[in-house]
Amino acid sequence: MARNSLFLLAMLLTLLIGLCSADWNILNQRKKAVSGISLKNYCESWRINVEVNNIRGFEVVPQECIEYIGKYMTSSQYKADCQRAVEECQLYLSSFCTLKGDGKDAWIFDVDDTLISTVPYFKKHGFGGHKLNITSLEEWMQKSKAPAIEHTLTLFHEIKEKGFNIFLISTRRESLRDATVDNLIKEGYHGWSGLVLRGLEDENKNVQNYKAEARKRLVKDGYRIWGIIGDQWSSFDGTPAAKRTFKLPNSLYYIS
Repeated sequence: MARNSLFLLAMLLTLLIGLCSADWNILNQRKKAVSGISLKNYCESWRINVEVNNIRGFEVVPQECIEYIGKYMTSSQYKADCQRAVEECQLYLSSFCTLKGDGKDAWIFDVDDTLISTVPYFKKHGFGGHKLNITSLEEWMQKSKAPAIEHTLTLFHEIKEKGFNIFLISTRRESLRDATVDNLIKEGYHGWSGLVLRGLEDENKNVQNYKAEARKRLVKDGYRIWGIIGDQWSSFDGTPAAKRTFKLPNSLYYIS
């Protein structure tokens, strides 16, 4: 009997030690049963691989990662990541951009989740855990309530003051032009040289081709595209390419 009691005591101590040394995380000890890694590690790996464009074409955030992605997109870490991208862009502007002063130096910005944020919409619609409802999203866009992304707002005005012509190329439909302009102006953006939105002729084009064609028109008009900043890889892919591109983080959706 004493031997059995000692055995049970040893097993209990082993279990307690294991629990105390476990890899606890913000997701309250939930574990992803793949190769023994934690759910936090799994979801962070998923997010990073979205950002580096290894994971492409996803329609929804994995159900087990919705909470994690939501926390990231509303966190100080997300803001810090945006700030770092903007700082690298500012370094490029100060060190490598010598404008000719002929009015043909251009810079391109995306709109959603680059200049203004759709995070408030996704906060109320599952942080990417549901397939995107375009009708619902456009109804929200019509209200012109998307907040500015602070660091990008600062960058926008720095680029404008340097003498660049700023062009905004967005996947928003032409029917949203008035709401988009109102939203941008309300949030402090003004003085851009062009706002390109999707017309009826663009409906069947994938985003990469649509944005590449917009850049081709700029180059044909004699513009030199020094840089692009956006939150989707489709904002950069295709030709003609910019001299530099800067990507902001976005794990909520993928646009190709």
